[in-house]
Amino acid sequence: RQDMFLLVSSLLVRVTPMPRRITIAGSGPAGLSVAINLAKAGFDVHVYERNVEVGQRFHGDLQGLENWSRKVDVLEDLARMNIDVNFECDPFRTLTITNGDLTHDIKGQRPHCYLVKRGAMSGSLDQGLKQQALAAGVQLHLHQALPIEQTDIVATGPRLGEVFAVDAGIVFKTSLPDMAVGVLHDPGAWKGYGYLLVTKGYGCLCVMLFEQFPEAHHCLQETRRLLEQKYRLNIRDPHDVGGIGSWRNRPQWEDRGRQLVGEASGLQDFLWGFGIRNAITSGWLAAQSIITGQSYARLADAHFSRRLKAGLVNRWLWHLASRRNYRSVIQILRLIPNPPGLLRSFYNFNPFQRLCWPLAERRIRRQYPQLAW
Repeated sequence: RQDMFLLVSSLLVRVTPMPRRITIAGSGPAGLSVAINLAKAGFDVHVYERNVEVGQRFHGDLQGLENWSRKVDVLEDLARMNIDVNFECDPFRTLTITNGDLTHDIKGQRPHCYLVKRGAMSGSLDQGLKQQALAAGVQLHLHQALPIEQTDIVATGPRLGEVFAVDAGIVFKTSLPDMAVGVLHDPGAWKGYGYLLVTKGYGCLCVMLFEQFPEAHHCLQETRRLLEQKYRLNIRDPHDVGGIGSWRNRPQWEDRGRQLVGEASGLQDFLWGFGIRNAITSGWLAAQSIITGQSYARLADAHFSRRLKAGLVNRWLWHLASRRNYRSVIQILRLIPNPPGLLRSFYNFNPFQRLCWPLAERRIRRQYPQLAW
């Protein structure tokens, strides 16, 4: 009986296929989204990260998991994509918009966004995703840069030659109450916006520029001056933060058999740069394509193509709105009974955007010649 058992065991080992090995370059939200889903499906997943820790390119920045582009709440969306909320995630239902002269509070029945912390510290989105990946069985290789030609999935973040926005700011301790304030004021953020986010005594004051990147430090000081007039910021123990965003009009989903996810593919929110939800979704779609044998390019195009066109039109409209220091944006928001519903419409290529598309594409091509068209 023992001999028979050993013989059957030997045969089973020979016929049982080994898990397929998948290698991923980059451990951001997109890369770890792929890794978690593939590992849970039984794949042998290896993630290579050139930095010494997951999330190291961030330094405690507060960022938003946007919750306005789709009817499904983003936390429900994450659960559908096998992502748990094991990181700090604070809902904000009121967003204050100001250009220095006009101010308006946008209130919603559900959160406009959920604030998350980025970086290598405890409680961050990055560390939460790392813990989930390790628990799923992902092999994480830190401080190891794998050549792209040896990878199956590229999730290496922004493409340096295709930068459309620069973010600069500070994080700090403060006695301010929780708040989310958007500043629409070109001297404080050219063709972009500034923002003040505070949660649990932790603040983040940044500017997002879409033009004149060398002016970032000056813009930050201008935005800080404007906010100091409205709030007693009480900034303590400040630290610099910042980053860049890259975008493509037509994302590159595949390259010689490799899948590109997140900003490595050129995927971003061209209006404001809220890219976390898109990054995680692209990673989930890439994983589904491998699990089911479907085309990743087709899945990604079906999900993102209309939203990417909407983003281009929105960027053109934002340039037009800047001519009167964004007064028209605030005035429209004051008149609209359901601003989140209007914003969702403008993230999904509504009829007005389809009408604007040909003109908007020509104008934005000239405005951003450095991007891949």
